This record gives sequence, structure tokens and C-alpha cells, in this order.
Amino acid sequence: MDDPSIGALSSAIAVLILLSAYFSGSETAMMRVNRHRLRHLANEGSRGARKANRLLKRPDRLLSLILIGNNFVNFTAASLATILVIEVLGESYIAWAPVICTLVFLIFAEVAPKTIAEAYPEKISLISAYVLQPLMAISWILVEPVIRISNGLIRLFGVPEQEAEVDDLTHEELRTVVNEGAQIAERPQGMMLGVLDLNKVTVNDIMVPRNEIEGIDLDDDMENIIAQIRSTQHTRIPVYRKDIDKVLGVLHLRSAARFLTSEDIAKASILQETDDPYFVPENTSLQTQLVNFQKAKERIGLVVDEYGDILGIVTMEDILEEIVGEFTTDLAETNVNIHPNDDGSYMIDGATQVRLINRTLDWDLPKDGPKTLSGLIIEELETIPDTSCCISVNGHRIEIVQIQDNMIKTAKMSVGAEPF
Repeated sequence: MDDPSIGALSSAIAVLILLSAYFSGSETAMMRVNRHRLRHLANEGSRGARKANRLLKRPDRLLSLILIGNNFVNFTAASLATILVIEVLGESYIAWAPVICTLVFLIFAEVAPKTIAEAYPEKISLISAYVLQPLMAISWILVEPVIRISNGLIRLFGVPEQEAEVDDLTHEELRTVVNEGAQIAERPQGMMLGVLDLNKVTVNDIMVPRNEIEGIDLDDDMENIIAQIRSTQHTRIPVYRKDIDKVLGVLHLRSAARFLTSEDIAKASILQETDDPYFVPENTSLQTQLVNFQKAKERIGLVVDEYGDILGIVTMEDILEEIVGEFTTDLAETNVNIHPNDDGSYMIDGATQVRLINRTLDWDLPKDGPKTLSGLIIEELETIPDTSCCISVNGHRIEIVQIQDNMIKTAKMSVGAEPF
């Protein structure tokens, strides 16, 4: 070991092991780093992030550079290790050279650096970018032919050349990122998920159904109309004649104050204060409708089917509740259609929307089919029941309590498959 050549060989091999570890770690870090986080850091002024971003715009060139460097270092180290073994142990031990090199490089130049890079991809990639970018500028004359030859071989074997991946998150990927974000508070996370889900929900899913629309029928007596206006809980009320399909407009209660103080109120006064009705196609997504409400400066819309018949009403508040949740604190107690029982079950009106039940009670009833509880029960039974019965849907026990006019009027529900 006193021979200077042996010391020089050992030092050179040690340096090559470090270089191999650098290339291996850089490869893992650059491919593993969060590119959206990298772009954010670049926008914040990080030079390393800007350099890494530029390198990752052409990942094929980056990988070629790293692999050329890594292979050059590994093969050189293997050659020097063979010479070192011959110098120290003699030619009879030359077979040990590849075994020793494999073990040493596997541990110190592959597994260990890649494990560290996997744990700290951002830090390592930002540092590596300062070295890799000048290396790319110097060795492009080697990198470019390697890419061309590689692509030529790929085409020769009939494998189509892949286009560069677009680093934009899809809707579902973004939803997964938000859903799994460990540092996002529960309520903001729920609001972000609500925004992402707006495109999946239509106005038909959240509208107040036709039979629950509270409106002013101008064919009623004036006394009844005035009493209705004074007692209503709504800010805006549709105005019609005889049938909701013959809607004439929408009355804002703020406008109603102008004629309620008058001693002689005429129906013409009511019509004069109404705004033109705003109609919404039933299959419009909530995301689109939210934008449409903003453009039209409307807050309430009458949902119509393809024949122009009115199916229900949707409001801006309904859409906002899909994002932020209900504006009440205890939904099970304040919702007039859902009444809790002492035994943990609930008495629920058959006209209650399935989505409202799920959101209020945090249940998982199927919402791809019928919109109301009555419709869900009838679909499960595949017939209109003429007597009370019990069914189980998605682990929820449903007992039909009251049937009226070919629909389920009231049902008793609870979680679990045990009978009531």
C-alpha cells in the first residue's frame, strides 16, 4: 500500500464513487421533485428552481446527460478497480474486482444516495441544478446524438415516440392533491373540494322541486296574496297565473315594500314590481350556472326541461351551499324535512333530496339515480308500495311509514342493517 500508484488509484476510485452517488441522487431528485412546487419557488425568485425548471422542460435530455455521466464514471471506476486488484492482490484475484465494485457501488453510489434523494428531492434538485445546467451546455454534443439514436431504435421496434408530457394536473389529480393535503384545514379543504365538484353536479340535483315552489298566484284573492307576501320566508317569489308554468316574473320583497304600504293595492302594482323570469336548463352544471348567474346578475332561476316545463327553482345560495356547506349549524334539527328520534333514527319526508340527506347526516345514499328519497325507495322496490315495508340501501335501513298519492310521504331511516 506504500506504492504511490495504489494510493492514487484508491483516491480516484473514491472520487468516482462520490460522482456516481451524485449522478444517482440527482436523477432520483430531479424526477421525484414536485414540479408545481418548483414553479412556485421559481416565481418566488429561487435561482436553483429556475435552473431546475429549465432542465425539466426536456427530461429526455436531462436523463441522457445524467446516464452518460453515471455510466462513464461507473465504467471508469470498474477499470481502475481492476487495475488496483491486480496491483495489490495479483492477477489471480482479478475475478474479485467486479464483485467488490458491484457491492461498493450498489451501497454507496446507488441505494444510499437514491434513498436520501427520495427523502429530500426538492433540496437536492435545487443544488444539483447548478451543476447539471453547465454540464448540459458543455456536453450537448454527446447528449443530442444519444437521444436521436435512442429514438431511432424505438421507432425501429415499432414503438411510437411519446410526446412530452404536459405537467398540468387533471381535474381528478387536483382533487386528490387537495383531498390528501395534510396541511390544509378541514373546512377550507372541504370548500376547495366543493369547488372542484361543481362541474359534476347539475342544477337538477340541487333545485327546489316544482311541488315545493312557493309562488304568488295572481288568480288568488288579494287578501291571500298580501298575507302570503307578509309571511313568506323567502326573499324572492315567482309570480304566476293558475300554474307555475305560466310564470310572469319574480317579485323581490324589497320591491314589495313599495306597494304594501299603500291602502289600495292592485294586482297590477305587483306585476309592475316583478322582474323578468330567468330560466335555466335542467342539465346545466353548477360551475357553469354560477358563472351564468354572475353574468346575468341574477340570484334565482327557474329550472326547465327540454319541453320548457318548469321543474323547480335554483338559487345562488343553493350553489354556494354546495361549496361552503349549509349556513345552519345543526342541520338535523333545523331541517324541517328531517326529524331525529330518540333511538337514533330519523323521520324523513319522502320529497327530501337524497343529496340533502347525505350532506345533513353524513350518509352515503346513492345519488346517481332518483333525486328524492321517495324516488330512491320506489326504484329499489321496482314498484309503488301499497303498504308499509322495510328495505336496506347502502347499509341504511328504511321503513316506509306513510304513503300518499303514489309516493312515499314519510320514511323512518337509520344506519345499520338491523330491523327496527
